Amino acid sequence: MLQDFLSRLIQPTPAPLDDGDARLALTALLVRVARADDDYAETERDRIDRIVAARYGLSPFEVAHLRREAEELEKQAPDTVRFTRAIKEAVPYEARRAVIEAAWSVALADGSRDDEEDALLRLVANLLGVNDRDSALARQKAAQG
Repeated sequence: MLQDFLSRLIQPTPAPLDDGDARLALTALLVRVARADDDYAETERDRIDRIVAARYGLSPFEVAHLRREAEELEKQAPDTVRFTRAIKEAVPYEARRAVIEAAWSVALADGSRDDEEDALLRLVANLLGVNDRDSALARQKAAQG
């Protein structure tokens, strides 16, 4: 299943993602952010689980299954550019802004703000078409929550 998803994702013009694929891609992006500093902390995994549960109304079992799939997808996923392109085409702007807020929430979950995470989030926001102002507001909101 993941190989089929990845092959569709890396097409020059990927088809829009259905809800299940978008859910998987967004969760994998959160995993990528959490792993950016080479410390995939339990607090980050817990934050991903809470975000996914709230966003999609999933049970703890469904959340655990989705995160495991997303972790595997993130390992196999292409570069961040192609990975986020498919998300950008599948998700409206307001939802992408919410994705950036969720990503900042994950990056800040371990109590530190690392250069690697900052750089990745700047890149991801840009690739998702989220402007600097909205990204900064999302970071501030995530830091408060």
